[in-house]
This record gives sequence, structure tokens and C-alpha cells, in this order.
Amino acid sequence: MSNYIPLAERMRPHTLDELVGQEHLTGKGSILRTSIVQGNLPSIILWGPPGVGKTTIANIIAQTMNVPYFQLSAISSGVKEVREVIEQSKQTNKAILFIDEIHRFNKGQQDALLGAVEKGVITLIGATTENPSFEVNNALLSRTQVYVLKPLQEKDLIELLQQAIANDTELKQLDIKLKETDALIKIGGGDARKLLNLLELVVQTLAATNTATIIITDKEVMHVAQRKIALYDKKGEQHYDIISAFIKSMRGSDPNGAVYWLARMIEGGEDVQFIARRMLIFASEDVGNANANALLLANATFDAVSKIGYPESRIILSQCAIYLASSAKSNASYEAINNALQTVQQTGDLPVPLHIRNAPTKLMKNMGYGKDYKYSHRGEGNFIEQEYLPKGLEGTPFYKPGDNARENELRKFLKERWDEKYGY
Repeated sequence: MSNYIPLAERMRPHTLDELVGQEHLTGKGSILRTSIVQGNLPSIILWGPPGVGKTTIANIIAQTMNVPYFQLSAISSGVKEVREVIEQSKQTNKAILFIDEIHRFNKGQQDALLGAVEKGVITLIGATTENPSFEVNNALLSRTQVYVLKPLQEKDLIELLQQAIANDTELKQLDIKLKETDALIKIGGGDARKLLNLLELVVQTLAATNTATIIITDKEVMHVAQRKIALYDKKGEQHYDIISAFIKSMRGSDPNGAVYWLARMIEGGEDVQFIARRMLIFASEDVGNANANALLLANATFDAVSKIGYPESRIILSQCAIYLASSAKSNASYEAINNALQTVQQTGDLPVPLHIRNAPTKLMKNMGYGKDYKYSHRGEGNFIEQEYLPKGLEGTPFYKPGDNARENELRKFLKERWDEKYGY
């Protein structure tokens, strides 16, 4: 098994003529194809969804131009690796550096490329699924040409399936009939890599039945997929149902339910930042000050998974989901801001009490701004009672601490200072 090469890799094109899709970039007479053939390719960024040919195009460019080729992944490489490649490239007249997921490079890592790109020491090819206008810094962006790759069309995907069955060294030894393609294309989600590897999985499963002819139907594909792949439509109703089940499981303090629905999203290829972002919101909305560390962990989780992606991020997501589900809960902060917003909408722009207004000028001081303000740190326990709400809202309790250990401490703290004013 150590020498096993997936079908998608075995079928990776080696020339522009073998490439399926992206004719607007690589077709006869296109700007990119002309640059490649003439050997004067500028540094470029290939922007498009997963599995549409970014890495393949980079490999074809390297083979066509016949120059030294270096490949780095932004997930596992940093400034050190970039500088090593640049030093090696200086020994040649021209070299190509391909950086997959370049949007994961931080500003410092991207800046390390600038000099070499500008001087032509390397021709940079960056691949990204994110909008480079937001994820690539302006200095590097100005030194590159951005090419947008389009999602593969159904005809392209069917052509890929037919090519694999006809030309792959292993599949062409079998008698395979591609009777139906809808299920393969739907589950593949426009990702050529995912589509071809699913095809191989289906063929292997059906071949195990020892039938002379392997007939691929939607029913057979769904049967295999339901056992091997969690079906998940990131844009459809199931997307919202599953994230809802995930949130409600954490809110209900069930880490088992939370991890199950998390696994469903992971298997479906859900964006790690989307999952982490929802946990970050949950940490404040549903845990709040019952456990303030929840927000810290959720924020650290968002930062971490944004840097490393799948598959390693599944562990971090799991840790955070279990922590949030197992934590004390309070929606008091959520309710507090909702109550305050509702009051603002009902009462409008009430004037700020004079004593807590800012008074940066003599005129404002003469008008009474800041007069009689009591500096809290001069009081016992760093507290002096005074009014902070506008006239008409005095004593209105927007924040009502939840009934949990931490917020009971907050309630006691507030009660000691405000006595009966806010009902604490």
C-alpha cells in the first residue's frame, strides 16, 4: 500500500492539451498559454475553487518551460524554507517556485518573496482558493498577474470520468460501463480530485463482487458514498441543519452530540473557519461570563485552524467543541446587549449626563462638562456611586447575571456596590 497512487494523481495531465477545462486560460491563443510556450511567464497567482487544476497548471508550466521547479505548501513552510529556495534559485538563470495555499502565508512570509520576485530570481506561482485582493498583500499582488480559474462544468467532469476509464493503467484493465453520472458529479462537487478518487472507490467496491462487468449507476454510487462519505451540501439546507444541530448540542451540554455533528461537517469538507467562527460566537452568546476562558479558547481555535487547515485542525476543533459543550452556560451578555439595543431603539438619542461627558476645552468645562465627576479609583474598593445612565433610564438593569458559579460572584460584587439600585 505504500506505493499506492490515487487515481486523481495517476490521471494528472502533463501537457496543456491534456488539461480538461480552463480553456480561457490554456486554450489555443490564450495569454497564459502564449506566455508559457514563449518561456516568458511572469509571476502569477492562480485563484479558483478546489480541484479545478491550479496545481496541475503549475506542474505543466514547469515541465513545458523546462526550468528548475520548487514546490512549497504554505501550511507547512515558512520564511526559512522560502529563503532556502531563493538561495538555490540564484544558482540558476531562472526557477519556478510554486506555493500552494499562498493565502495562508502571513505578511512576513509574503514579504520574504518580494525581492526575489521583483529581481526575477524566481517566477512565483501561487495557488489560492481565497480572493487574493484580501489575502495577498498589496506589495506582492502588484508584482504578480492574477488568473481566475472557473469551476469545472458538467461536460468537463464527464470527460474526466471517461478519460480515466479509458486511459488509466488500472481501470482500463476492467470492463467498466459508466451508465449514470449524476451522483458522481453531485458528490464530487466540481472538484476533479474528489470526483476521480470517488470513481476509483466505487470501482474498487463493485469489483470486489467479482462481476465480469462493472456497471456504474447513481444507485451504486450512492450506496458506496453513504458508507464511505458523509454527504454534505455546503450551500444547501443540510448545511444549516447540521450547524444548527452542532450549536444546539453544545448549548445542551452534550459533547457527544457536538463531536458527532462536527465530524459530519468535517467529512463534508466544511470550511474550518466557518466552524471555528460559529464556536467563537457561541462562546460569547451561550457561555459568556459563566466561563470567560471559553471565549479565549474559541478565539485561539479560530487562529489555529486558520493557519493549519485540514486534517490536523479537526483535533483543535474537537477540543474546543468539547470544552464549550462541557462548560457552564449563560446567555446573560447576549440578553444584556439585546435589552440595551431595544431600549435605545425605543428612547432614541438620550443626552449623556454632564458629569460623565468629556471636557477637552475650556468652553466645555465652563458649560459644566465633567463637573462633579467622581474618579472611581479614589473610592474604597475603587468604587464611588454615581449615575452612568441618561435621565429617565436610571436604575435600568440591562445585565442580569446568570445562575452559575462565576456570575453569582459577579452578582455579589455588583450587589455590594450598587445595593438595591439594579436589583442585584
